[in-house]
Amino acid sequence: MLSTSNNKPASGASTMHQAIATNRPATHPLPRIAPPAAGLPAEVPNEVPNEAQRIAAMLELVAASVPIQRRVVHAGDPIYQAGERFGRLHIVNAGFFKIVNCAADGREQVVGLHFRGDWLGFDGIATGRYGCDAIAMDTGEVWSLSYEALLQACALQPRLLNLLHQAMSREISRDRDSLLSLCTLSADARVADFLRYWAESLARRGLRADQISLRMSRAEIGNYLGMTIESVSRALSRLSAKQLIRFAEKGRRDIEIPELAALAAFAQGGTAGSRTLQ
Repeated sequence: MLSTSNNKPASGASTMHQAIATNRPATHPLPRIAPPAAGLPAEVPNEVPNEAQRIAAMLELVAASVPIQRRVVHAGDPIYQAGERFGRLHIVNAGFFKIVNCAADGREQVVGLHFRGDWLGFDGIATGRYGCDAIAMDTGEVWSLSYEALLQACALQPRLLNLLHQAMSREISRDRDSLLSLCTLSADARVADFLRYWAESLARRGLRADQISLRMSRAEIGNYLGMTIESVSRALSRLSAKQLIRFAEKGRRDIEIPELAALAAFAQGGTAGSRTLQ
């Protein structure tokens, strides 16, 4: 079911996001990153106008510096599981992935969502074991690399160390923003902010953001946002009534966003003071 390879990526065409995120069928070829030219690639900038370019440069630098194992995954496949011994970090090259925290009593909580260019597995560094499950939500590809090999390469290449620190910083920022949304936004604004985040994540990668295909059920969205499935459904209906979103004809998971700025403005205005009852 899974395919692996230790080769550097073949030269190829697209540095775009995964086939799934572009709303194309999952049977389309997964993206490939061209190998670096002679020597290492130019330094990955902290800020670039095009997030897709930053991600491509980051993947190129990693591929030039550390042996990678490419792994094709399908919906439901785990990348790693809680309690498993830590030894590798993973980078999303294609697909959507969720991070699930499992409580001792069996309860599961979706605590993170990841797109192309995101790193997975930082939670295992401190204790030597992964603290959560990382699960594919659709057909995709991850690059796996030895943490020990990465550290050795970072000792020789400050640019790579800087890249690793940037990835960790982005993870911290995402967790902070997610907690802020959960604690301060009303139910409707929370759902709006979730859709905004999904769409903007695609847009920053150079992809279409006016129509998105969610890879999560209403129950999973509610689990992630701390809401009941009924609250999620009602919030989506109210957003539709306000003409902030539209449901595509082919399914309720396909959502059109006429104006992303209007959706973002609604989310920013929906503080706890105007909280909608769940």
